[in-house]
Amino acid sequence: MFNNSNNSFYGGIPVVTRNILIINLIVWGACNLVNYPLADILGLHDINNGGFNLYQLITYQFTHVAFFHLFFNMFALFVFGRVLESYWGPSRFLTYYIITGIGAGLTQLAICYFGDIYAVTIGASGAVFGILLAFGMTFPNAPLMIIPFPFPIKAKYLVIGYGLIELSMGFANLSGDNVAHFAHLGGMLFGIVLILYWRKKNGNFMSGNSWNQPWTNKITNIFKRKPKMTVHKRPETDEEYNARKADESKEIDRILDKIKHFGYDSLSAEEKKKLFDASNK
Repeated sequence: MFNNSNNSFYGGIPVVTRNILIINLIVWGACNLVNYPLADILGLHDINNGGFNLYQLITYQFTHVAFFHLFFNMFALFVFGRVLESYWGPSRFLTYYIITGIGAGLTQLAICYFGDIYAVTIGASGAVFGILLAFGMTFPNAPLMIIPFPFPIKAKYLVIGYGLIELSMGFANLSGDNVAHFAHLGGMLFGIVLILYWRKKNGNFMSGNSWNQPWTNKITNIFKRKPKMTVHKRPETDEEYNARKADESKEIDRILDKIKHFGYDSLSAEEKKKLFDASNK
């Protein structure tokens, strides 16, 4: 049974990232357990074959059949997505994830239409490539260890490398290659446009905490744990005081570790306040 404490592994994953992971896992299980062709219903059909519906631009992003397809997409979401969500806030992150996924889908539809290709596209890869792009633009000098290279690679070079690989693979059009390479590029392209738009509109935005979109707020608030009501507050015992101080110390250590890896500007407003309050005690 999961422990929902913020100090647990489960509770430590930001709300949007956590629930995207859960939805993808549930849909994957349903696609493999239900005899009905669920993936065909949820997948993105090309316009040529008459099976296309607008809802598929959303549902295809959460649909996987092969385990490793699911695993690698969700692993990348877990690694990069939770950092971006902590940095931007849930509303901005959810907006970015959905829009880049839709952008990847629209790119795939265009490729299929003009290339006279009949296909059903599934998977979160388009949105995941958008997240990879955003991580590279937000933390360009963050060192990443990538197998099989025995040395760290800066995030900005990793993004450029992935983009060039997808571009070359897309034009190569190898026999038996059923990967939607141009959809991946579409997710990255829409990500660039969205980030540049936000930067022009809001300046060098640092966090999504002050950025509100009504529809995304309503969605993310569904998953947020409601605060518990307190009738009265009694004095802390010595044991409770020591436990609270230990938790505060762990939180400060986590914030300092984040500064070490990503710099002071990666902190959210709440994290900066905690660090400021701790320094004044």
